Amino acid sequence: MATLSSGPSRFMPRLLGMLVVLALAGALLVQWLVPGGGADPDNAAQVATGRQLYGQYCVACHLGRLQGQPNWEKRLPSGRMPAPPHDESGHTWHHPDQVLFGIIRDGMVPPHAPAGYQSDMPAFGEQLKDEQIWALLAFIKSHWSPKIQAWQEDKTRQY
Repeated sequence: MATLSSGPSRFMPRLLGMLVVLALAGALLVQWLVPGGGADPDNAAQVATGRQLYGQYCVACHLGRLQGQPNWEKRLPSGRMPAPPHDESGHTWHHPDQVLFGIIRDGMVPPHAPAGYQSDMPAFGEQLKDEQIWALLAFIKSHWSPKIQAWQEDKTRQY
């Protein structure tokens, strides 16, 4: 009888070890999917940094009140789309943080746009550090209502 009770307990350390490895792998996967940090619209310092960066890098196209270029839903003579608004009238809030981060860092290229898509949106990955991109997003998100922020946070969690 002693051999039966000692059999399953012999596997417990292995089972616990496998669970620890799976938990660590899951944590690393989350770190990989969400590049360093996050955008917190309630973090006053991060929003202030984002405001300054928005004025330096974004305002020329997306304009001062985040309203985007006029007729942003209609193609320009060049065939490209005007800069969309980042306020609630646009679609920025329809995207999870990871996608928004990628668009700012890499521009409108796959997987954030179809192959061959032509856009005036530059890639800022060479000019901005990850934490600066998160600050830009915090500033943008700080202009959304609590309801829109909650919806977009849920979208980000589901991504």
